[in-house]
Amino acid sequence: MHSFAKTYVLKPAFLAVALALGACSTNPGSGPLTDDVNNHIQTESAPAYELVPLNPATVNILHTHEPKGLAGAFTDKRPPASIVFGIGDVVTVTIFEAAAGGLFIPAEAGVRPGNFVTIPDQSVDNDGFITVPYAGQVKAAGLTSVQIQRAIVEKISNRAIEPQVVVAMASQRTQLISVLGEVNLPARYPASAAGAKDKVLDAITRAGGIKGQGFETWVMLERGGRRATVPFENLVMAPENNIYVRPDDSIYVYREQQKFLAFGASGQSGEFNFDAWRINLGEAVGKAGGLLDGQADPASVYLYRREPREVAAQLGIDVSKYTSETVPVIFNVNFRDPGGFFLATKVMMKTGDVIYVSNSRNVEVAKFLNYLRVIMATGNDAVNLGNNALIFRNNIKLAP
Repeated sequence: MHSFAKTYVLKPAFLAVALALGACSTNPGSGPLTDDVNNHIQTESAPAYELVPLNPATVNILHTHEPKGLAGAFTDKRPPASIVFGIGDVVTVTIFEAAAGGLFIPAEAGVRPGNFVTIPDQSVDNDGFITVPYAGQVKAAGLTSVQIQRAIVEKISNRAIEPQVVVAMASQRTQLISVLGEVNLPARYPASAAGAKDKVLDAITRAGGIKGQGFETWVMLERGGRRATVPFENLVMAPENNIYVRPDDSIYVYREQQKFLAFGASGQSGEFNFDAWRINLGEAVGKAGGLLDGQADPASVYLYRREPREVAAQLGIDVSKYTSETVPVIFNVNFRDPGGFFLATKVMMKTGDVIYVSNSRNVEVAKFLNYLRVIMATGNDAVNLGNNALIFRNNIKLAP
């Protein structure tokens, strides 16, 4: 071959081969390869994440640290104590005497059973007292109706005829329960003074029930400066979380759809709603279309999430590398192992989780070969162009 061809024609072919050698690392794709994930852990002195294989021990640790709901945050399972009166509550006092001619029933009323007198309603004053004729001021704030009744009887028993007293709540303005947010009748409701023991679902029912779908509704209970949140359907499916409400509790109901992301060699890529109060990893992979046959590597399915430091430490991670309260963790699920499917059904998804399915090595090789064919075809075109140019040049020289 002439020097022109050697210089200008063969160079594209060598260039094509050189480019092909680097094609594996530049193949188009939707995410990292399996080796990329593993090599990052091995080469970085301060890794940005931790890779953890999903096995029975890992699943047990994750299960142990699943949210405990209201029952876990508020451990006192006893029903609330009897309602006590507070400042501002309106009280009704009725006094019975065994016969007329006593302190409250005049003699001319005759002798008949059931003689009584009702004192006009009154509010518990700022000092916590009510006033009863011939008994004077009686402590009411912080006491139950039974305790107030006994106090009144004790003060008038030396003047009235076998007195008995009934104290009732005419209007309750303290010991209230607030139910707010996505309910049909948000308001403050009095805790039952009749002795009924309401639970969280009872309080929500008194507020007209929730507005939205159960699976997208969340319930937050605030009590004594502490808060805990659970999905609404968790109150139904896990009755232990439907705990008793207490005076001064605040219940806030809101809607928030739980979502996860899926990328890579899954049937679909994008953002997906749970459409349930909880789903497991296996169900999430199914919602994303499963694994693409002929493209996905079943052994290289990854779940990206941030775990609390406590959980990360139990997973065997050196948490001293991280300063935040959570640690980025990638769980590797091996669906090539039949047991991987069972493990996936035991891992509950969290909103914001990311699932990535890596391509198989065969797919990457196919991409490389296709890329190589394109480059070599381009090189052949350049060779043909060079040969044509050489022929044209020779023809010019031969012309008379």
